[in-house]
Order: sequence, then structure tokens, then C-alpha cells
Amino acid sequence: MSEKARLPRWLKLANPLVVALQRRGVVIGTMRLLSVPGRKSGELRTTPVSPLTVGGERYIVAGLDSADWVKNARAAGWGVLARGRKEERVRLVEVPPEERGPILREFPLKVPHGVGFFRQLYGVSGDPEEFEALAPRCPVFRVEAPPHLSSGAVW
Repeated sequence: MSEKARLPRWLKLANPLVVALQRRGVVIGTMRLLSVPGRKSGELRTTPVSPLTVGGERYIVAGLDSADWVKNARAAGWGVLARGRKEERVRLVEVPPEERGPILREFPLKVPHGVGFFRQLYGVSGDPEEFEALAPRCPVFRVEAPPHLSSGAVW
């Protein structure tokens, strides 16, 4: 069975609903909308995410390395993070696998509603040690303020 086949079937229906509600100012739990430019089209593609803060830094955890938004984030290095109608442009820096463990340990504690996705994908129970062991398989992005435009960064 492929990794995509194990994702909840209702997710493709639920994500557009969450996006529509958030864009109308209805905030749902810890969810934010992450919009990242597509690798080919350059058009912003939006997906719900639940950032968490660890050690004063913000992070976004992905369940699948093969997710389109992950590939887009790697290619672009930036995105727009929105909560309701408030948006902020952010830099997305992928955390190396050897540094992901402590962040993933915090995920089930800080984003308990996200544990079900990982349970379905990887069979984990929600134990922090099990999440830490997912470090080689689950991309993690640090969310940073964008560099000053005069630094030569292309936005």
C-alpha cells in the first residue's frame, strides 16, 4: 500500500473546506494556512498546517516527505502563513533529519489533534519517543521571518 493510500480519504474534501473557512476569518484550533508557490506554475498552493513552537522557534511538521507542499517548500524556501485573515510572509528552512527528533517529540503534546494522521500513516500511538523515531521520514520546516529585502533575497 502506498503512503498516499493510507491518508484519510476525507482529507481531500476537508482541506478545501478548512481553507475556505480560514479565508473567511473562521479560525479552527491551531490550524493555519500555508501557501507556497508551485514548482512549475509559480501559483500559490494552499494547505492547512498546525505550527508548533519549540525552544522559542516555530516549526511545521509534515507527515509525508512526498507531499506536494513539502516539495514546493523545498524549492521555494518561502511561503505565506495565515490565520484567519492575518497573513505573514515567512522563510521556510528544512531542518536536517538529525535535528528533527526534539521537535517531533513535542508534536503529540502540542498538536494532539494531529496525532491521528501519524497513527494512520505510521502506526504510532502518540508517544513522544515514537514521534522522535520518525525523524528520518517526516520533514520539519523552521518558520522564520523573511530576510530583509535589501539582502539580495528574491521574493
